[in-house]
Amino acid sequence: MNWLAQLPTQRTPWLLFTAIVFLLEVTALFFQYKMGLAPCIMCIYQRTAVLSLLGAGIVGSSKPQSKTVRMIAYAIWGISSVWGYLIAREHIDMQTTTDPFAFSCEFEPNFPSFMPLHEWIPSFFQATGDCGNIDWQFVGMSMPAWMEVIFGIFSLTLFIIIIARLLIKKSI
Repeated sequence: MNWLAQLPTQRTPWLLFTAIVFLLEVTALFFQYKMGLAPCIMCIYQRTAVLSLLGAGIVGSSKPQSKTVRMIAYAIWGISSVWGYLIAREHIDMQTTTDPFAFSCEFEPNFPSFMPLHEWIPSFFQATGDCGNIDWQFVGMSMPAWMEVIFGIFSLTLFIIIIARLLIKKSI
């Protein structure tokens, strides 16, 4: 347990986390530009959550020995992974509902007016797909279902790391 609790105080695990999240972003761009799968609003929101996880990894790897830096990275990580999970869950509901009026997919991302990412970087944040379409599946699961699993794993990993850190502190 001590080994697990010490991981967040080292740079290498944070860099590995950052690399994994970066590969998720690259994969999203591959699906969009090489496979021709147009991202919908919910995809863009999930992509933004993954980008925030990337930010958590960068913050955490910047100075992992600092408790303050780790707390900021944990907060970004927790908010991003839970938010991404909830967005993926809602996206799955949109894809699986039989009521065509149950959900509506926006045409433009609802980013804050001080940060219109879809206007600044339209090639990355502009949504052109339909939320209800299932254009890709792997092992019987759609892309949002896989993202739900991925965000769930990120959330569970953070939870385990925080519990390990708290248990080590209590045993000292």
